[in-house]
Amino acid sequence: MADNFLFNNTYSMLGKSMDISTKRHSMISSNLANMDTIGYKSKDIDFQKALKVEMEKTGGLSVTDKKHFDVGVNNPLEGEFRENDDPYNIDPVNIDTEMNNLIENNIKFKSNVEMMLRKVGILRHAIAEGGR
Repeated sequence: MADNFLFNNTYSMLGKSMDISTKRHSMISSNLANMDTIGYKSKDIDFQKALKVEMEKTGGLSVTDKKHFDVGVNNPLEGEFRENDDPYNIDPVNIDTEMNNLIENNIKFKSNVEMMLRKVGILRHAIAEGGR
Protein backbone atom coordinates (compact mmCIF):
# COMPACT_ATOMS: atom_id res chain seq x y z
CA MET A 1 0.00 0.00 0.00
CA ALA A 2 2.78 2.43 0.92
CA ASP A 3 4.52 1.56 -2.33
CA ASN A 4 1.54 2.86 -4.32
CA PHE A 5 1.42 6.02 -2.22
CA LEU A 6 5.10 6.90 -2.49
CA PHE A 7 6.05 5.66 -5.95
CA ASN A 8 3.06 6.34 -8.15
CA ASN A 9 3.08 8.21 -11.46
CA THR A 10 3.17 11.58 -9.73
CA TYR A 11 6.94 11.94 -10.05
CA SER A 12 6.94 11.26 -13.77
CA MET A 13 3.90 13.46 -14.40
CA LEU A 14 5.42 16.38 -12.48
CA GLY A 15 8.68 15.89 -14.36
CA LYS A 16 6.90 15.88 -17.72
CA SER A 17 4.91 18.94 -16.71
CA MET A 18 8.14 20.77 -15.89
CA ASP A 19 9.64 19.65 -19.22
CA ILE A 20 6.63 21.06 -21.10
CA SER A 21 6.90 24.32 -19.15
CA THR A 22 10.59 24.53 -20.04
CA LYS A 23 9.87 23.98 -23.74
CA ARG A 24 7.05 26.56 -23.65
CA HIS A 25 9.38 29.04 -21.94
CA SER A 26 11.87 28.54 -24.76
CA MET A 27 9.18 29.21 -27.40
CA ILE A 28 7.94 32.34 -25.63
CA SER A 29 11.51 33.61 -25.30
CA SER A 30 12.05 32.97 -29.00
CA ASN A 31 8.88 34.94 -29.77
CA LEU A 32 10.17 37.87 -27.72
CA ALA A 33 13.62 37.68 -29.32
CA ASN A 34 12.07 37.82 -32.80
CA MET A 35 9.65 40.59 -31.89
CA ASP A 36 10.96 42.92 -34.62
CA THR A 37 11.63 40.27 -37.26
CA ILE A 38 9.56 40.90 -40.36
CA GLY A 39 7.43 37.91 -41.33
CA TYR A 40 7.98 36.06 -38.05
CA LYS A 41 4.96 34.23 -36.65
CA SER A 42 4.81 33.55 -32.93
CA LYS A 43 4.42 29.98 -31.71
CA ASP A 44 3.04 28.61 -28.48
CA ILE A 45 2.35 25.26 -26.85
CA ASP A 46 -1.08 24.48 -25.45
CA PHE A 47 0.07 23.28 -22.02
CA GLN A 48 -3.06 21.25 -21.22
CA LYS A 49 -3.03 19.37 -24.54
CA ALA A 50 0.68 18.67 -24.29
CA LEU A 51 0.34 17.33 -20.73
CA LYS A 52 -2.53 15.07 -21.78
CA VAL A 53 -0.41 13.66 -24.61
CA GLU A 54 2.47 12.96 -22.23
CA MET A 55 0.12 11.33 -19.73
CA GLU A 56 -1.28 9.08 -22.45
CA LYS A 57 2.20 7.96 -23.51
CA THR A 58 2.95 6.56 -20.06
CA GLY A 59 -0.53 5.25 -19.43
CA GLY A 60 -0.87 7.76 -16.61
CA LEU A 61 -4.54 8.27 -17.30
CA SER A 62 -7.21 5.87 -18.39
CA VAL A 63 -10.94 6.24 -18.60
CA THR A 64 -12.42 3.57 -16.35
CA ASP A 65 -15.72 5.25 -15.61
CA LYS A 66 -18.19 7.12 -17.81
CA LYS A 67 -17.78 10.19 -15.56
CA HIS A 68 -14.04 10.48 -16.30
CA PHE A 69 -12.73 13.16 -18.64
CA ASP A 70 -11.71 12.25 -22.18
CA VAL A 71 -7.91 12.12 -22.49
CA GLY A 72 -7.46 11.66 -26.25
CA VAL A 73 -5.67 14.46 -28.17
CA ASN A 74 -3.14 14.88 -30.99
CA ASN A 75 0.52 15.70 -30.38
CA PRO A 76 0.84 19.49 -29.75
CA LEU A 77 4.45 19.51 -28.53
CA GLU A 78 5.77 21.20 -31.67
CA GLY A 79 3.71 24.28 -30.93
CA GLU A 80 1.14 26.05 -33.02
CA PHE A 81 1.43 29.34 -34.86
CA ARG A 82 -0.56 32.08 -33.22
CA GLU A 83 -2.13 34.81 -35.32
CA ASN A 84 -2.11 38.42 -34.15
CA ASP A 85 -5.75 39.29 -33.37
CA ASP A 86 -5.28 43.05 -33.60
CA PRO A 87 -5.83 44.18 -37.23
CA TYR A 88 -4.20 47.57 -36.54
CA ASN A 89 -1.05 46.11 -35.02
CA ILE A 90 1.46 45.22 -37.72
CA ASP A 91 3.95 43.76 -35.27
CA PRO A 92 4.21 39.95 -35.60
CA VAL A 93 4.53 39.47 -31.83
CA ASN A 94 2.37 41.16 -29.21
CA ILE A 95 4.68 41.85 -26.27
CA ASP A 96 1.80 42.06 -23.77
CA THR A 97 0.50 38.63 -24.75
CA GLU A 98 3.96 37.09 -24.64
CA MET A 99 4.78 38.59 -21.24
CA ASN A 100 1.46 37.33 -19.86
CA ASN A 101 2.22 33.87 -21.26
CA LEU A 102 5.68 34.00 -19.71
CA ILE A 103 4.28 34.89 -16.28
CA GLU A 104 1.60 32.20 -16.50
CA ASN A 105 4.17 29.60 -17.52
CA ASN A 106 6.48 30.65 -14.69
CA ILE A 107 3.69 30.22 -12.13
CA LYS A 108 2.89 26.74 -13.46
CA PHE A 109 6.55 25.74 -13.34
CA LYS A 110 6.98 27.00 -9.78
CA SER A 111 3.80 25.16 -8.70
CA ASN A 112 5.14 21.93 -10.18
CA VAL A 113 8.47 22.40 -8.42
CA GLU A 114 6.66 22.99 -5.14
CA MET A 115 4.56 19.84 -5.61
CA MET A 116 7.70 17.85 -6.41
CA LEU A 117 9.41 19.17 -3.27
CA ARG A 118 6.41 18.20 -1.15
CA LYS A 119 6.34 14.72 -2.69
CA VAL A 120 10.06 14.31 -1.94
CA GLY A 121 9.38 15.61 1.59
CA ILE A 122 6.83 12.81 2.10
CA LEU A 123 9.43 10.30 0.92
CA ARG A 124 12.09 11.76 3.25
CA HIS A 125 9.67 11.60 6.15
CA ALA A 126 8.90 7.95 5.39
CA ILE A 127 12.61 7.12 5.23
CA ALA A 128 13.35 8.96 8.48
CA GLU A 129 10.48 7.26 10.30
CA GLY A 130 11.51 3.86 8.97
CA GLY A 131 15.00 4.29 10.43
CA ARG A 132 13.73 4.78 13.97
